[in-house]
Amino acid sequence: MRLHAVLDFIDRQGWLDRLGERLQRELVRAFAAGGPQGRRVRDLLHGTWLGHPLHPALTDVPLGAWTAALVLDLLGGLTGRPTFGRGADTAVALGLAGALGAAATGLTDWQHLAARPRRVGLLHGLLNVGATGLYGLSLLLRRRAARATGCRVAILGYATAVVAAYLGGELVYRERVGVSHVAGQVPPREFVPVLPTVELYEERPRRVQAGGMAVLLVRRGDRFYALAETCSHLGGPLAEGRLEGNSVICPWHGSRFALADGRVLEGPAVFPQPCLETRIRDGWIEVRAAER
Repeated sequence: MRLHAVLDFIDRQGWLDRLGERLQRELVRAFAAGGPQGRRVRDLLHGTWLGHPLHPALTDVPLGAWTAALVLDLLGGLTGRPTFGRGADTAVALGLAGALGAAATGLTDWQHLAARPRRVGLLHGLLNVGATGLYGLSLLLRRRAARATGCRVAILGYATAVVAAYLGGELVYRERVGVSHVAGQVPPREFVPVLPTVELYEERPRRVQAGGMAVLLVRRGDRFYALAETCSHLGGPLAEGRLEGNSVICPWHGSRFALADGRVLEGPAVFPQPCLETRIRDGWIEVRAAER
């Protein structure tokens, strides 16, 4: 069966939607119950503080450790030296520890997905749970002097993890989960008029076009702010969001950005919003790329 046929099969699995909806509700409820502390934990797991999603970095730990264990098991089998076996056991244990962090960050990111990305992400997570369980069993067998069986179970766990990793790549490269949704948008280098000043009202964000780029305009007294209008998280329309002080909150998932410089004040977003420079000329608001 070709890989695209596998993905088509996933799309037909209604039980993934039903399970995903229930699990997402519980995750959202759990973080909300924590109040401000829950939001801080959520942003920590998202990687908001890092300026980059934390989950991809942590997934390298179990995959790298289990790859090392596979190699060491092969070397141990070829040479008969117990040193390789002990190294493999340590690598399996390290991978299990890393899998916990990868699972926590992955679930936190996944709670905001819908439709096909949610289905693929849920199956990705379930396969990783299965791989982790197999490696846990492998470690137990190794410690009970059933190394040969433990090694075979580890190979099955590694194959499961590879399939899960493929689905993770599908989420990133096809569904654009975990990447900036404003990365390809280029603001004009020179000032361009976008809106008469009399048409921009206080407390009413406005979406305009500047050289093919969607721009959010906000007026605060005599100050005018301009940011990329597409939320960097999952592409939400910031012009439909609400203002809170000198920040704007995405209507889709609640990411909050500073109007002055586009930095992330609250996740789930991890990438800042591109900020544009503004000026008033002949009764028009003009914008251009901000000077760095």
